[in-house]
Amino acid sequence: MIVVDDHPLFTRGLTLLLPEVSGGRVQVVAATDDASAAAALVQRFRADVAVIDVQMPPPGGSRAIAAVRRVAPTVRIVAMSGMADEHAAVEALRAGAAGFLPKTADPESLVGPLLAVLDGWSVLPEPLLRHLLEHGGTSGDDGIAGQLTADERRLWRLVAAGTGTVDIATTLHVSERTAKRLVAHLLRRLRVASRVEAAALAGRVGLDQRAEG
Repeated sequence: MIVVDDHPLFTRGLTLLLPEVSGGRVQVVAATDDASAAAALVQRFRADVAVIDVQMPPPGGSRAIAAVRRVAPTVRIVAMSGMADEHAAVEALRAGAAGFLPKTADPESLVGPLLAVLDGWSVLPEPLLRHLLEHGGTSGDDGIAGQLTADERRLWRLVAAGTGTVDIATTLHVSERTAKRLVAHLLRRLRVASRVEAAALAGRVGLDQRAEG
C-alpha cells in the first residue's frame, strides 16, 4: 500500500500500526506528500492499494486518483478526507476511488475497510452512503448555504466567528496546512476574497440560524 497525504503524523501512524493490526497483510511500502507523484509511486512499488487524501495541494487528490487509475487500472484506491465532505467523496469516486473513509478514523478501524477494498469491495461510511442514496450525490439548491456540505457550513461558522487557523485545524483534526487550504477552498466556493467578507456573507444569509439535518 502507498499513502499520499500531506499530514506526516497521519502517514506515520498508518505506517507503524497497520502492519501490526492487520497481521502483516497491510504494509505501507511508500508514502508521499506530493499528489503529482502518486502515479509514479504506484508504478514503482507495484502497490495493490493506494490511500489518497482528497484535500491535497495542487494538482489535488482527485487528479492523483485519476492519474493512478490511468497508469495502474487494477490498483484499488481509497480516498480519505479530514472532513466528511459529500462533494469531495463523489468527486473522488468519479475519479476512480473504490472507497471513501474519514481521516478521523483510528488505524485499527481502517483495517476492515482496507481489507474489504483489497478483496474487491467498495467502502463508504454508512451516513455518507445513506445521504448519497437519498440525495443522488447532489446538494440542495436553496441558496448559497444549501450548496455547501454540512462540514463546509461548519467551517464557514468557524471563519465567521473569527476562529484562527490553528484552532480551526484543532477543531477539524487536520494539519494547519490543510486548514489553510480548506479555508481557501471555502472562500472560492463562497466567491469572496477574504475571511471578513465570508463573515459578512454569513450574517446576510443567516448562517447561524440555519439548522443542520
